[in-house]
Amino acid sequence: MSTRRDDAMAALRDWSQPGRRADLVAAAWQVGETNVSALAEAARITRPTVYADLRSRGIDPDHRPKGSTMITNLAPLDIEGFTGVAERLDAEFDAALRRWAAEHPTATQEEGKAEGMRLVGVMDTTYRYADVRDLLAHEQVARAERDRLLHQIELRWEALSTAAAWLAAHHAYVLAVDEACIAIDMWRERAEAALRRPFYCMSPRDEAAYRQIQEAGHPALEQALADLDRTPAQTAEQLHTNLDQTHQRRMGLASQTLTLATHAETGR
Repeated sequence: MSTRRDDAMAALRDWSQPGRRADLVAAAWQVGETNVSALAEAARITRPTVYADLRSRGIDPDHRPKGSTMITNLAPLDIEGFTGVAERLDAEFDAALRRWAAEHPTATQEEGKAEGMRLVGVMDTTYRYADVRDLLAHEQVARAERDRLLHQIELRWEALSTAAAWLAAHHAYVLAVDEACIAIDMWRERAEAALRRPFYCMSPRDEAAYRQIQEAGHPALEQALADLDRTPAQTAEQLHTNLDQTHQRRMGLASQTLTLATHAETGR
């Protein structure tokens, strides 16, 4: 988490001044904390209240703020002929070394050895970059889908208040709960996979290759790595617990509505 996000979340946890909570929720959102559950926990409020606070400040919770670290560029890599595909590494290395030798017919053995080591750095860095980038992108997509479906639950619950076809609307709400449960588990799997695969440069050659990758238009990975939840299993468990508790309470309320509706029907 960035320093600005840390500061914003610290302020949100101490929002006791009247009228400040919605401003602080909005401020945390704008600097990158778009996890509604984290906002709710920090402010000691419910998820629906977070959505209400955001909307009261003109923020659509379905859209990420500018400056989001979402990895959207998954274009194929081609860094001096290296694509980052494991099955092609040896062939791509041999081809790159042959090209260099053809372009430098008078090169010494030492120069050839140095170029070979440089190409190893490009090959290895491109391979690790491709792997980590894809894992991070999958985690981000899964996280966004998790949050979207958790938000969908709130929308479908709110819709029950004015639904003409109440049973159909309630069934849609129940399905939304089930979909969110699945999404939480899918996100946890993606997050754990991303955490297991760090990305770092081990030498100046690696750093040079990483610069090449970015100069070719591919995204840097540091912020996306920093944004990873460090304890996805605990977060997933907490999300499930919160969802289960809320759902059970709402099912009790819904059963009262259904009982009244049934009595009204049979009393005609």
